[in-house]
Amino acid sequence: MLANRRSLKSRYIAFCLGCIVVIGILQTLFLKLVEWVPSFSPLLFPTLTIFLLVFHLFIACFMAMKYWCDRKRLYLVAFAFAFAGSALLMVGTLSSFPAWLDLYQFNVVNYNDAMIYYMFRHLIMAVLIIVAAILYTMRNSPLSRLAHIAIVSGEFLFTVCAVGLAWFYSSHSQLLSIDLVDNETRQFMVLWSQFINIALIALWVVTLATLMFITRVRNLFWVGGNFLCVCYIVTLSMLLMGGHAEGISWYRARLFETAATLLIIFVLLYDVFRLYRDSHVKYQQSYQNSIRDPLTRLYNRSYFYESLKQALDIAKPSRPVSVIVSDLDRFKRINDTYGHLQGDKVLQFVANLLMDSVRPQDIAARIGGEEFVLMLANTSSDAAYQVAERIRLNLSSFDNTSSGGQLPEPITISMGVFTATSAAVAAETCVENADKAMYEAKETGRNRVVVFK
Repeated sequence: MLANRRSLKSRYIAFCLGCIVVIGILQTLFLKLVEWVPSFSPLLFPTLTIFLLVFHLFIACFMAMKYWCDRKRLYLVAFAFAFAGSALLMVGTLSSFPAWLDLYQFNVVNYNDAMIYYMFRHLIMAVLIIVAAILYTMRNSPLSRLAHIAIVSGEFLFTVCAVGLAWFYSSHSQLLSIDLVDNETRQFMVLWSQFINIALIALWVVTLATLMFITRVRNLFWVGGNFLCVCYIVTLSMLLMGGHAEGISWYRARLFETAATLLIIFVLLYDVFRLYRDSHVKYQQSYQNSIRDPLTRLYNRSYFYESLKQALDIAKPSRPVSVIVSDLDRFKRINDTYGHLQGDKVLQFVANLLMDSVRPQDIAARIGGEEFVLMLANTSSDAAYQVAERIRLNLSSFDNTSSGGQLPEPITISMGVFTATSAAVAAETCVENADKAMYEAKETGRNRVVVFK
């Protein structure tokens, strides 16, 4: 318990220090930018809004697709609606700049509408991120289909209602109106400066505290979410200190928000690559399990025959393919005397010896209880015989002590060799002929190698 608390405390400290460092770097870069560009172009704000719109749409689609792949992660739907609603409101923000493509017509700008959309954007995102944090605590709880539908529908209705209210408040309704910015002087109104801005900062502080308490900054995904909250608190604080819709604080806030969103995208991209890596590893593990014997980790019968058929397709006198069938002598007595557990150790020992005795391009497989087979590509009959003889002599030299207890007593092996020099030879025929030679070795005294004639 104490170790967990220390780990949690260290995560919180690391997160706070990281936020301070990143925000400090962004602030320094912005100050340098101000020195290089004393006055910002009127095109900058709508351009940044376009970038943010695309980024938020990307994040929303990513969250939706991730939820589609794993329906237990219902909290991702809340994130999807948060960023989708934000993107829709950014469309409204761009509508406040009807001539943003024309540099000489920027006198036609409704800054009040832009701030209304901005306010509702913060409201949607903060509320839905809190909802996402709450749903995160329910990720392991079985929810009915009806509960899923109810939660998703509630989030959808909230997003639609918020976007609709923002649209009506922003000069599209005579009944609903609110003044946040004076369009002539571009000064923030008292309602924004002394109430709404402070309320939004408090809302984001609550959101940050909720995220940090529930998620405990346990992975990079939630680190990004918490950092987004911090950046929104910082941007709103910048606007609180500034009193002008086209002042330095205005553009600095936009740049901070863009940087925070980019960080979220990088986190998501990292998550994609991590999931791909994990799935690739799992696929490789699954594939290896499908082609290998579970006890010895040699290749299984089906993979051996498939590989042998491929090798025989190009077999010719200058590229012979040799097959060695091996069978342990009197292995049944090992099982009867020492038990099957000891018998398994013997099989594993022999399997390791076989793998160490062949080249990487060769195939070692277990095709029966104590029966093993080797495929030696581009190997003549004489060379295959030498390989088999070396394995036989090596195995017979081990006893209980030299094998580290894996062999209860010295054990021998009988081996048969067959070499194909033509693609016309079937894989089954190769194994059958090598098997006949192996049985000949058994019948003529065991512990020997016989080449099929």
